Amino acid sequence: MSDLSTEVKQLIIETLDLEDIEASDINDEEALFVDGLGLDSIDALELGVAIKKAYDVKIDGNTDDSKKHFYSVKTLCDFIASTRA
Repeated sequence: MSDLSTEVKQLIIETLDLEDIEASDINDEEALFVDGLGLDSIDALELGVAIKKAYDVKIDGNTDDSKKHFYSVKTLCDFIASTRA
């Protein structure tokens, strides 16, 4: 598991106050919303704000690109890494 992946997982757990979930419990490829981790639209807003603050990235509201970026931990990490390049 990469450092960024672990950081993002910890951010998800802390931001959304997910009790009884460890970073190792979250699969990098698994969907974050509905299926998979089961997050909802309120969680998406909170997570978006946390990602913006933690990684100083620009996220464009509820666009198709944003939905793709927030699909899984892996897609979030890819997005964050691409903004750092």
